[in-house]
Amino acid sequence: MTEVERRGLLIILSSPSGAGKSTLARRLMEWDPTLSFSVSATTRPPRSGEVDGVDYRFLEEPAFKHMVADNQMLEHAHVFGNFYGSPMGPVSEAIEAGRDVLFDIDWQGAQQIRNSSLGKHTLSIFILPPSIPELKRRLESRAQDSDDVITKRMRKSWDEISRWDGYDYVIVNDDLDKTEARLKTIITAERLRREQQPGLQAHVRKLQTEFEELPE
Repeated sequence: MTEVERRGLLIILSSPSGAGKSTLARRLMEWDPTLSFSVSATTRPPRSGEVDGVDYRFLEEPAFKHMVADNQMLEHAHVFGNFYGSPMGPVSEAIEAGRDVLFDIDWQGAQQIRNSSLGKHTLSIFILPPSIPELKRRLESRAQDSDDVITKRMRKSWDEISRWDGYDYVIVNDDLDKTEARLKTIITAERLRREQQPGLQAHVRKLQTEFEELPE
C-alpha cells in the first residue's frame, strides 16, 4: 500500500479536572508510540514524583514571561495562581516532520492554538464526565489535591464544561475503554484530511503521468 507524506496534527484534549483526559492521553501514546506529548511549561512547583522536562518544564515566573514576550509560547494561561504554556519550537518541528503532538490543556489554551499560525493543523476534542457527582468522586479518589483545591476545581468545572461547543469533537467518558476506541477512530480519520497530506498533489501528478503513458 502506498503511503503519502503527511503533516502532523496538534491533537488537543480538554476536559474539567478529573474527567479522564490525562489517562486517555497516556493510553493514546501507548497505542501509537510515534505520538509526541507536548510538555507544558509551568511556574508551579513540582508535585511529588514529577520530573522536570517529562511531566512539565518547571520555570521561574520571569523566565516564563520572557518566553511569552518573545513569542516562544504557542499558548499560555494563568490558572490557580500559576502560569502554564506550550513552547512553540518543539511543536513546529514535530508538525513539519509529520509527527502528531498531543496536548493536555484547557479551553483557553485550545482557543489560542486554534487562532495561531498552526491552527489549521489542530484537532480538538473535549471530554465530558458522565455526571458531576462522578467528577467529584474521581477528583477525591486520585488523592492528589487538598479538599480546598478540589473545591476550587469543582467550582471551575462548569466554566470549563460550558466551552464544549468550541471543539471539533465531544465525547462523554462514561467508559474508559469505549472512549479510548472513539479517540483512536477520530485520530485515524483526521490524519487523512486532504490538508494534512501535502504529498497528495505530487502523487496525483504521478498518476496523471502514468495515465498519459498508457498505450492508446
